[in-house]
Amino acid sequence: MSSLSASESTTTPLPPVAAGKPLTVKVENLSITYKTTFERVPTFKNAVTRFGRGQRSLVEVHALKDVSFDVPDGTALGIIGNNGAGKSTLMRALAGILPPNKGRIEVHGRISPLLSLGVGFNANLSGRENIILGGLASGLSRAQVVARAEDVTKFAGLEEFIDAPMRTYSSGMYSRLAFSVAVHMDPDILMIDEALSAGDATFKTKAAEKMGELRENARAFFLVSHSLNSIKQLCNDAIWLHKGELMMRGTPEEVCAAYTKFVQVGDSAVILEDL
Repeated sequence: MSSLSASESTTTPLPPVAAGKPLTVKVENLSITYKTTFERVPTFKNAVTRFGRGQRSLVEVHALKDVSFDVPDGTALGIIGNNGAGKSTLMRALAGILPPNKGRIEVHGRISPLLSLGVGFNANLSGRENIILGGLASGLSRAQVVARAEDVTKFAGLEEFIDAPMRTYSSGMYSRLAFSVAVHMDPDILMIDEALSAGDATFKTKAAEKMGELRENARAFFLVSHSLNSIKQLCNDAIWLHKGELMMRGTPEEVCAAYTKFVQVGDSAVILEDL
């Protein structure tokens, strides 16, 4: 395994698919570009002629650039990189939320994406009603969701509040319920983007234990996190993205060490948690 500088090719040697294990996810030459606008700071002359308004400029953002990798059954894949590296874009593409501009993605199995806590919840509905909606969105039948509702509620610690409108929930209660819904839908493939930040210290411990359980049972497990310790503890494989390019793939220890060296920081406990 070897890492690449940001200016070098993104073609990185990938480990061979485990013998006898079918692929759960296959990503081939994936590129995603989106357009955004920003306000240019006007010159004095332009500000006068445009009555103080700035000029809007269109910019293309190359979020992912020709990324390829395979994920066989039983893989717990950690995804690391600085802000803006393309991690969340990759997860949204795998979940079917963002279409590729180039390349293709094959996903074999039912996905439960936990990409942004509570996305899709209706604040005017009760917690219980949102559990039903979340389960139906995950592809379960109403009977299957109802059968899981009490476990979801208990795990989130919201027994006294589950029938109250979610607009009355604190941010912590909201996050705990969102996490609990996602992890109780028996997914083939679980995708988690920074979900370890949900709830207080007690809930974080419970959440980590639950993710460890899911990792053992799911066909594939994806984790985006700035906590390198979480990547090392929960994953058996890892990739490092930088400015949309695949820099390295290897064991979590190898990839985290190369990433740490790349950003020129030490291995202190603080950095391992917050990098």
